[in-house]
Amino acid sequence: MKFSLIICTYMRPQPLLELLQSVKTQTLYPDEILIIDGSLNKESEIILSQNSFQNLKYFLVDDQNRGLTRQRNFGIGKVGQDMEVVCFLDDDTILESDYFEKILQTYSAFSDAMGVGGYITNEVKWEKATENYIPQINEFYFDGWKRKDGSRFVLRKKLHLDSNCLPGFSPLFSHGRSIGFLPPSGKTYEAEQLMGGVSSFKKIVFEKLSFSTYFEGYGLYEDADFTLRVAKIGKLYVNTAARLGHFHAETGRPNRYYYGKMVVRNGWYVWRVKNPNPNFKDRCKWNAITLLLILIRFSNTFTSNNKKAAFTESLGRILGWFSLIFNKPGE
Repeated sequence: MKFSLIICTYMRPQPLLELLQSVKTQTLYPDEILIIDGSLNKESEIILSQNSFQNLKYFLVDDQNRGLTRQRNFGIGKVGQDMEVVCFLDDDTILESDYFEKILQTYSAFSDAMGVGGYITNEVKWEKATENYIPQINEFYFDGWKRKDGSRFVLRKKLHLDSNCLPGFSPLFSHGRSIGFLPPSGKTYEAEQLMGGVSSFKKIVFEKLSFSTYFEGYGLYEDADFTLRVAKIGKLYVNTAARLGHFHAETGRPNRYYYGKMVVRNGWYVWRVKNPNPNFKDRCKWNAITLLLILIRFSNTFTSNNKKAAFTESLGRILGWFSLIFNKPGE
């Protein structure tokens, strides 16, 4: 299968170079690499001119096409006619050498796959559990593996607000568990949400769908929105053998106030993509969990090392929540 790699980048020349160096060592190399650069300077362009990569095409976009979803849509428009699969990677990831090989093997093994996601290895510590293991309240257990559960999920369990779906699936009240809760088993799992920065899709998907331009700039949860829509027309899978690291470069990220506001407003938008007409119970659960997460983040003002960031993000979440009364996303 011929495949294209799209990397949308913004003000991260060195992480971008490190990603491309890991692409260079792949057992299967992309038939084209499209760099869609929204940077406000030419540092990424310069560093690419000093390092040669086969099949690479570089595009520096203007204001009209800047922002994650706009850059992705721009990149899709540049994909070659004969490509069958389009892969997306965040510019601060680094691949293991057989990443693309494992992704394309998944399309061969699952002929109904419309999209396949990779697996991030460096963010969570998992342990193999014993047979018939019973997890503690502060643990998450799945498919023979266990990991520590965050305080927000522990509280949600105690308040009976935890997700009632498998990882990678969104409950009708949203606030589900992401594919980060799938273990490093080497297996392939079905999902309805993929992480955008480690995703791939059949090219035919883009004949019907595009990334929503509602998500401006940083584009928080744009991947959830897009993959929930893809899941309505076909199957999505995560191959935990397609491995990479995500190293979270700080450059190019929004301030904490704006981030907090996006968490709530974009979260509401994605919830309504999954469940356009929620019943009373689902509405109550969505708002209860949103309030709980605000309180937990505000408590970090007193307990975390970065108290200012916690306080600022909390204010953004509070304002974002109240803004839904008068100005709902997409209206």
